[in-house]
Parts: sequence; C-alpha cells; structure tokens
Amino acid sequence: MTETESHPVAADEARWQTLMTSAQTGCEADYRKLLIELSAAIKYYLLSRFGPQHFLEDCVQESLIAIHQARHTYDQRRHFRPWLFAIVRHKAIDTLRRQQSQQQLVQQQLDEALANAQHNLAAGEADGGIIQGRLLTSLSPQHREVLTLTKLIGLSNAEAAARLHISESALKVRVHRAIGSLKRLMEADA
Repeated sequence: MTETESHPVAADEARWQTLMTSAQTGCEADYRKLLIELSAAIKYYLLSRFGPQHFLEDCVQESLIAIHQARHTYDQRRHFRPWLFAIVRHKAIDTLRRQQSQQQLVQQQLDEALANAQHNLAAGEADGGIIQGRLLTSLSPQHREVLTLTKLIGLSNAEAAARLHISESALKVRVHRAIGSLKRLMEADA
C-alpha cells in the first residue's frame, strides 16, 4: 500500500492536483472528472459544517463557478486543497450573508405589511380580528409568514416561494394549511 492510498486526504490532494494540472493544459475529460469529484467534496464539507440547509446546493454551484473562473490562478507547485477550500469558504460566507440579508428583507416586508394592514383597519377598510393581529399572531410563524407574503403583501406564489427558499408546491401547501388554521381560529372565535 502506498503512502497516498493509506491517507484518503493525501490521495485526494494528489489526484486533484494532477487533474487540475491536466485541466489547465486543456484536457476537458480531466476537468469534468475534477469538477464532479469537487462537487461531492464541497457538498460534504458544507454539510459537515452547516448541516442540511436549503442553500447548500446553491453554495456548491457558486463554488464550482468560482473554481472555474479562478482555475488559471492555481499554482501547481502548491497544494490544491488549501486553494480549493479558500474559495469554498469565501463562497459559503457570501451565501450566508445573502441569506441573512434576504431574511432581514422578508422580515421588513412582513412588518410593513402588518403596519399597512393595521392602518387600513384604522381607516375601516379591513376585518379587524385578522388584521389587528389577534388571529394572525395565533398562527405558527410559517403560516403567518406565507399569508403575509401572499395575501397581505400580494406576492405571487413563485415570488413568495423564492423569498422563503421553498418550492412553489411547498408554499401552496403552507398557504392551504394556514388558511385552514385561520378558519378554525375564526370559528372558535365566533
């Protein structure tokens, strides 16, 4: 058994270094093989650090794009893994920052929608029990969020699903369940 066979990290390092060097000289087959292997390694790396998050696939893809764009900067005299994971770490940080910004934007829009709805209530334009928040705040945060985005703010299902990072079908299920919960609350309130 050789030294690299006994240490998987060393074997990956040597193989990736060889594949990248070959890819830099124009071998498309080696480059494809490298990207396939890196995709799995990046996903494992991110899963081990963040757990199963909805944004991991996007982060893997963004990392692969960044690797593609920076492939000319790899120096074959240096180790491959530090170069690779520096790129992945930067992309993960970018993704986390973007997630935080999107969550803040959604929360701001939810707050604005509730404020607008309360203003409309004061003007006599809406049903008081729902808008005042008594029934709305009785819902789970997920149900309150989907109703606010789709029914109060007026986003399309596609827009709301994108903001919540869920599929449109998952959004429709949440809206259906939220409306059912709201109906039950209204019946109990009567």
